[in-house]
Amino acid sequence: SRAYALTRAAKAAAKTSDADVAFCYGMLNRVSRSFSMVIQQLSAELRLAVCVFYLVLRALDTVEDDMALSNEVKVPALKAFYKHCRDESFTMECGEKDYRELMTKYGHVVRAFKQLDPRYQAVIEDICRRMGEGMAEYAVKEGDVQTIEEYDEYCHYVAGLVGIGLSDLFTASELEGAEVAKRSELANSMGLFLQKTNIIRDYLEDIEEVPRPRMWWPREIWGGYVPAKGDGLEAFKLKELPGNEPEAVAALNHMVMDALRHAPDALEYMAQLRDASVFRFCAIPQVMAAGTLALCFNNARVFRGVVKLRRGVTAKMMLAQRSLDDVCHTFLACMADIAAKVDVKAPNAERI
Repeated sequence: SRAYALTRAAKAAAKTSDADVAFCYGMLNRVSRSFSMVIQQLSAELRLAVCVFYLVLRALDTVEDDMALSNEVKVPALKAFYKHCRDESFTMECGEKDYRELMTKYGHVVRAFKQLDPRYQAVIEDICRRMGEGMAEYAVKEGDVQTIEEYDEYCHYVAGLVGIGLSDLFTASELEGAEVAKRSELANSMGLFLQKTNIIRDYLEDIEEVPRPRMWWPREIWGGYVPAKGDGLEAFKLKELPGNEPEAVAALNHMVMDALRHAPDALEYMAQLRDASVFRFCAIPQVMAAGTLALCFNNARVFRGVVKLRRGVTAKMMLAQRSLDDVCHTFLACMADIAAKVDVKAPNAERI
């Protein structure tokens, strides 16, 4: 079956006698099972470069995510992180569980990085530098995002740049043409579509973050729905404030609509791709995001617990993405699910 073939390709790609490369593929599987499979089904030309790229940025993200770090430590660490791409002695005590091990054994990633073609190294260092600078800027703001413009900018730093960097890697490999790297606005939208989906889905996890919450929902959206002037996003913690469900769901639906404005660019980006493994690598996360947005829309469970696609649905969606027509069909099905759940009496119903 295609499922078996995809899994077999991923497992075969992970087999190596090089300890540093083996660490990278093993760690990739531990910190992101979903991305692990799509990365490891890439062609040999790109596979290790994308794996290392992901781990470098995952390590940078671990610094940003660690709310136990003071900004006096975090901000300079984020800005300087790209310099450690070549520093085999670098370690940092932050993060938890697998992420902490990634940080304390980062030398493996560095040695794998040094095995890459200089073209790939340059892309990884450049994106890590730009991302670190953007993360540092928003670390100071401590998640206080006021406008949709700021929301887009934050998502550009933490995810849009990933899409841009991947496009540069695709073009550098010559598996894709130069036009893929040139259309950076489309690559940025690919990243924003994924990041905004995660931000929407992770409301409860982020607002209950210890020692303090990390919220990226922009006030320009949610501020129009809170029950009383002066209320914060805590007003949508429905386990404590169940009476606020109508307002919370209206804000949620507005957030979903904002994320969906990036879908046309994402589809246009994928229409450019000519390599089958690169196409699958890009398409699978995008359709998962579309499915997750459809699941979150009009769903108060977002404010009470974990909302995610069932494994069977995920597997079916992954295996169905063989062409752009398949991806468009999946997107349209997800949009139909959303349309079917629109309450004509709800705020913004006509716009939705």
